[in-house]
Amino acid sequence: MRIALIADTFPPLRTSGAVQLRDLSREFVRQGHELTVLLPAAELQSPWSLEHVDGVRVLRLRAPRTKDIGYLRRTVGEFLMPFAMLRNLRRSPLAHERWDGVAWYAPTIFLGPIARALKRASGCRGYLVIRDIFPEWAADMGLMGRGLPYRFFKAVARYQYSVADVIGVQTPGNAAYFDDWVRGPGRRLEVLQNWLAEAPVGGCSIAVADTPLAGRKLFVYAGNMGVAQGMGILLELAQQLQSRRDVGFLFVGRGSEARRLAADAQARGLDNVLFRDEIHPDEIPGLYAQCHVGLVALDPRHKTHNIPGKFLTYMQSGLPVLANINPGNDLAALIREEGVGRVSTDQSVQSLRQMALELVDSLDADPGMPMRCKALFARLFSPQTAVRQIVAALQAPGRAPAGAVTQDTARAPLQAGQDGAAASTQTPKRVRLLDSAH
Repeated sequence: MRIALIADTFPPLRTSGAVQLRDLSREFVRQGHELTVLLPAAELQSPWSLEHVDGVRVLRLRAPRTKDIGYLRRTVGEFLMPFAMLRNLRRSPLAHERWDGVAWYAPTIFLGPIARALKRASGCRGYLVIRDIFPEWAADMGLMGRGLPYRFFKAVARYQYSVADVIGVQTPGNAAYFDDWVRGPGRRLEVLQNWLAEAPVGGCSIAVADTPLAGRKLFVYAGNMGVAQGMGILLELAQQLQSRRDVGFLFVGRGSEARRLAADAQARGLDNVLFRDEIHPDEIPGLYAQCHVGLVALDPRHKTHNIPGKFLTYMQSGLPVLANINPGNDLAALIREEGVGRVSTDQSVQSLRQMALELVDSLDADPGMPMRCKALFARLFSPQTAVRQIVAALQAPGRAPAGAVTQDTARAPLQAGQDGAAASTQTPKRVRLLDSAH
């Protein structure tokens, strides 16, 4: 198929979304599809820039800046972004290209106009990959009320949904947000698992052996440190375990809370905690090879089911997880049923402390845990499965039964992953997930 993939993040950015889309685009090519990625680029001096990366055509289109600026400017920039992309697409060598299918990635919620234009010009179907249900999570977190700004963002999100023929959500728990949408004619809602390509263990600019944490059992957090993560409790945990000289905590990444958290750790005198800046995604396997447990944190005010992309990277590297997440999140049952770590939803640092100590003990007592982590990753989170599922949805018009995701629909990722044709006869314990932008 000739497929257009629209997004607002892609390498050289180092976000989890950029890495995901890089892996997905490579897999489209590996499976024999012709893929073109369309991206906004504020830094361009010309209307467009076309390059070829790993067999993928990458068309960058000049658009307003939307990253690392204030909320008001970002909102205006994102609103104008799809229209600027369309204008500059029409100036590019691909102005008259036609596609067999259009896929696009949320976040952001603002890509509806360009996705609609490409669909209409080509007479093809569209697949919306949703990793972040905005503005719902922001309202749940108290970052915005449910007044005029919320209603504006909600209208934009609904328009984007209306453009899609198929929507792939992270988890069955998010299906309720689309009860009205899925009743529309020809619409299909399904669970699209998160994905991550296999990555070799290479070098890493962080050498734990050269730090004060050398020789300790390391709990590692690598990724965004923002309000949505609710990471304060992890510093409380580190303080609770400061007397354990065999345990350390390593935080790697960036985000709105990174500096505050590092300053807080210093103010508490936590000599068992180390903060380091963001590293290249290719260094992550080398980092995890030096660590023992992966940390996951989500603010308890979340009501949507957000499964961070870092969870996949931990599983891929065979790291069991210690998670502190919102009650009811599908991730909790997955961790417990698959035996890949410990998870707390009661927001008690004492509970988290007990689980951390259990994990430290189990590192030696349960040598099969790393293999369970890797097996879970291989079974559920490959880009091969994701590409087959998206392609199948774009090729086959039709609709699922009205209402929420059905059991068969929820199994779709595994069915598509068999040989691209035959459905699996095995029902896994759980088949749901992904990363949000959190």
